[in-house]
Amino acid sequence: MSNLTRSDYRTLSLAALGGALEFYDFIIFVFFALAIGQLFFPPDMPDWLRQLQTFGIFAAGYLARPLGGIVMAHFGDLFGRKRMFMLSIFLMSVPTLAIGLLPTYAVIGIWAPIALLALRVLQGAAIGGEVPGAWVFVSEHVPARHVGLACGTLTAGLTGGILLGSLVATAVNRMYAPDELLAEGWRIPFIIGGLFGLLSVWLRQYLHETPVFKEMQARQELADELPLKTVVREHRPAVVLTMLLTWLLSAAIIVMILMTPPLVQKLYGIPAAVALQANSIATLFLSLGCVAFGLMADRYGAGRVMMAGCAMLGITSMLFYMQMATNPENIYVLYALSGFCVGVIGVVPSVAVKAFPPAVRFSGLSFSYNVAYAVFGGLTPVMVSMLLPLDPLAPAHYVAALSVVGMLIGAYLWRRGQADFYATMPPHEKSAPTRRMV
Repeated sequence: MSNLTRSDYRTLSLAALGGALEFYDFIIFVFFALAIGQLFFPPDMPDWLRQLQTFGIFAAGYLARPLGGIVMAHFGDLFGRKRMFMLSIFLMSVPTLAIGLLPTYAVIGIWAPIALLALRVLQGAAIGGEVPGAWVFVSEHVPARHVGLACGTLTAGLTGGILLGSLVATAVNRMYAPDELLAEGWRIPFIIGGLFGLLSVWLRQYLHETPVFKEMQARQELADELPLKTVVREHRPAVVLTMLLTWLLSAAIIVMILMTPPLVQKLYGIPAAVALQANSIATLFLSLGCVAFGLMADRYGAGRVMMAGCAMLGITSMLFYMQMATNPENIYVLYALSGFCVGVIGVVPSVAVKAFPPAVRFSGLSFSYNVAYAVFGGLTPVMVSMLLPLDPLAPAHYVAALSVVGMLIGAYLWRRGQADFYATMPPHEKSAPTRRMV
């Protein structure tokens, strides 16, 4: 078992930095949705309809994730991980920069929201390839004993993009008066994101193709048919496992990180400034938790860490929402604790990449993750909102229920041992390259 080399650390650093910037580009839209709605739709449109259409354009990015992810994963399995790794961030950076330079409705009329929608779809396609592609890339670069750390660090970078977006949005709103923000200020975060994204494209050229893919290429063991066809035919259990893990991941992120700030304002009367500050702290602890849980997965096994981490996630989410009703002054400490436990999602990619053999790994992970995220990511806010009138603790109960699912998966993995799901692969798939493989 080898240790991480200087090259491994550089790979992890560049991958995490690029992931943070790309995720920033993807989510910065939501922080300026109000301004975008006023600028890109007719001024006489009712506010509710303007808001609905603005968030509809935001949601279009999520709907485009599966198609973009599947297409890029297909070529990633056939022609190399690095090419798609660079393409995904390029396809994110250019639309982000273009949004920052896009003429508004007052200038080009109906073409403004149409162009905005097209650029948002491109962003969705890019993020669909970036997330699973980055997990595969880093996991195939590091020694097997450090896959948990690699995937946890990369996930921390992605979640760090949310924090970066929040901090930039806060800074821009403080720098500009409302009229100035509508005039030009809203463009700055998009232009910054696009330029830094292009810088990341340049930096990623110094990364090398993964040893696993190069060995498959040398041995001529790449997929000899459509990779997704092989995944659906021969690896359905792995697909189901990854989709369930993605459901857990999406529930933890969407409910505890994205939905909680407005929910605690509405349910418990917590001031917006306090809720947002607490959310920034929770997101920071989430990133730290991803790395910590990834490290523990390497040392103690993904199954055990999933069981313990999901139990902690369920308990802390319940504690947070129960305490907000009686002791809202504890929001900073409790939200930080909950955010750290959400970091158990850092174990998810290390399990998922092991569920598929190298020849179809990118396609299998991308298909399972993106389809599940599109479905569950879309249903989660709706389900929680529908349950709230019946149950004030619906957000916590929803996360706790998915935590139980995570604990059951962890118990299954623990029972199977370190081989995890890969032990169930067909014999001809097990003959895949083993040098520095996960």
